[in-house]
Amino acid sequence: MKHQETMLNTLIKESGLNGFSEEEIGDDHIYTGLETPMRPDAFEISDQEKKEKIADLFGQIMDVMGLDRTDDSLKGTPNRVAKMYIEEIFSGLNPANKPKVALFDNKYQYNQMLVEKNITFYSNCEHHFVPIIGKAHVAYISSGKVIGLSKLNRIVQYYAKRPQVQERLTNQIAEELKSILNTEDVAVIIDAKHLCVSSRGIKDDTSATVTSYYGGIFNTNSKITELQNYLNQ
Repeated sequence: MKHQETMLNTLIKESGLNGFSEEEIGDDHIYTGLETPMRPDAFEISDQEKKEKIADLFGQIMDVMGLDRTDDSLKGTPNRVAKMYIEEIFSGLNPANKPKVALFDNKYQYNQMLVEKNITFYSNCEHHFVPIIGKAHVAYISSGKVIGLSKLNRIVQYYAKRPQVQERLTNQIAEELKSILNTEDVAVIIDAKHLCVSSRGIKDDTSATVTSYYGGIFNTNSKITELQNYLNQ
């Protein structure tokens, strides 16, 4: 018994839960790192095979819940869910769907911050697989190159379309922009509502979560104030 208890404590410690069990963590969000947790063999089978497997497994979930899958309204549900998972709401897991981004010379010599605000996104909480709905605001200062405005939206959507933690989503968008634009002068602010908070658990429908990343020159009081002024206009 003592050996088993020691083994359990070791596993909990190594799992990064700071000495707490999964039940004790409960609804609290755990942010384990910048990269989305993925198995090495995640893309060894095709999207079609994934959809077939998900449809079968989701059908089993419906059976366990006692739903009548012969009903006309439910017949196609497993296939619809599988298609939605792979082609839509979790399509950002597949690197093949990463947006291709072209850069252009900053011929206008625009050297102030460029802000794209109120980018609506839909993501899913990786702890309960229920929606995160919010708006992202991104900004950067050109280091000599500029990016098409629609590509800023596409980058946000790509990282949002996967099981997420808001802190990770914020940092993933920022790191991608820094890499593409070759600059540290990037800012990302996300304001979102989590349905795992509003529709279940504590059931608080009024709260929202705000996360931010300020890099380079944006990590100064003057630039943060300037950015906030743009966002409040």
